[in-house]
Amino acid sequence: MVVLVVATASDPASIGPAAAFLAMPGWSPGPPIPEGMESFTNGDVRLLKHERSIIAEDDLDNRWQAATGEAVSEVIFLSKHTAVSNRPALTVHPIGVPHLREDETPPQGGRPGWAALPNPRIGPWLRLMQKIAVDQGLVPEFEITLEATHHGPVTNTPTMFVEIGSTEEYWCRQDAAQAIALVLWKGLGLDEGNTVGSWQGNSEKVLLGIGGGHYAPRHMDIVIKDGIWVGHLLSGYSLPMEVSPQGNGKSSSDVGGMWKHSIKVSYDATKAAFPGGQVIAHLDQNQTTKVK
Repeated sequence: MVVLVVATASDPASIGPAAAFLAMPGWSPGPPIPEGMESFTNGDVRLLKHERSIIAEDDLDNRWQAATGEAVSEVIFLSKHTAVSNRPALTVHPIGVPHLREDETPPQGGRPGWAALPNPRIGPWLRLMQKIAVDQGLVPEFEITLEATHHGPVTNTPTMFVEIGSTEEYWCRQDAAQAIALVLWKGLGLDEGNTVGSWQGNSEKVLLGIGGGHYAPRHMDIVIKDGIWVGHLLSGYSLPMEVSPQGNGKSSSDVGGMWKHSIKVSYDATKAAFPGGQVIAHLDQNQTTKVK
């Protein structure tokens, strides 16, 4: 099986790290892919470049297998991050839009009510990214952080996004691109070391974050301090709640909305991504969703 790293030429925070990654030893041209996509190979790692938005190409893992015959074990997307604060940041996160109803259109890709399998590398790579960013002198200028589960594209294997934020100035920073390339290089074991974040099927604890803000600070504290694995992270906006006119909101049966579905599909996806693991819900009760 192969690891699929995906970059797009339409995004400087995607193509920059991809170029830095490809500048490292061992790469050769990969198999031809339909639709004008370009690929490269290094051991069991495949880098795929396309021209569209990073969230626009669904089912790339299945499409890669159909085109090459190689089964994909996981997908890692390289992308830009935007934030109102404009603060420079390196981020990692799972993907999905589990809180959307079937009749809603996802604003940034994905399928309504769906949560991807979270890539087990998210927690270990957050810690690796923190170390590399410090070693490369990016901290404290850059914040190293998790993000909550959000956006697409649709995938069928464990998936994560690795991002540079939060404005064009930082998307184009070569030192940030180099740091992301080093995370990929070391994290995937291409430096002849061990891979970082490979789930071995033991009974370790896996965090399912429920509640809190988009950057999940209280969940992240646990991940950093306790070295725990990371599944889905559902911020308050992914837990929409509605009280029916007949209810008073004092029991869960009175509270409608997509919050239960969001938790269930995110739990199921986390459980599937970490076979044999103990999925532990961690609640951030200081930032809960509002009931409408």
